[in-house]
Amino acid sequence: MGRLFLMSLAPTGAIYSCKHCQTQLAYAHHIVSKMFRCKHGKAYLFDKVVNVNDGEKDDRMMTTGLHTVCDIFCVGCGSILGWKYVSAVEKSQRYKEGKFILERCKIHGGGPTDRIQLWAEHDARISESEDDDQDTM
Repeated sequence: MGRLFLMSLAPTGAIYSCKHCQTQLAYAHHIVSKMFRCKHGKAYLFDKVVNVNDGEKDDRMMTTGLHTVCDIFCVGCGSILGWKYVSAVEKSQRYKEGKFILERCKIHGGGPTDRIQLWAEHDARISESEDDDQDTM
């Protein structure tokens, strides 16, 4: 077993995280489409995801045709989060190659409430630092 390296995402926008262990996975602005479905419901197509491990390649017949995919797992807790498109047989589907599906039921975040929480934490830190400045006067 090797060392576990997690990539932290700077709080510059809404962030999606693993539902089970809160490991950061992707920025909301990396969503290509929210119109995908999986067997558990809604899924989002991302062009960039971090803190995941790839599983074995597998050919799967999906609604849009045959694709070679590999499941992706959270590096923090090992739970399956979705899959990565490795290749597509149909030319019209090749835009998915190298992109990631995250199942909506396995992630949380990305909404406006998360951004409000980030601002609340930021404002609390500023308030604390202002209190510290006043104490030194």
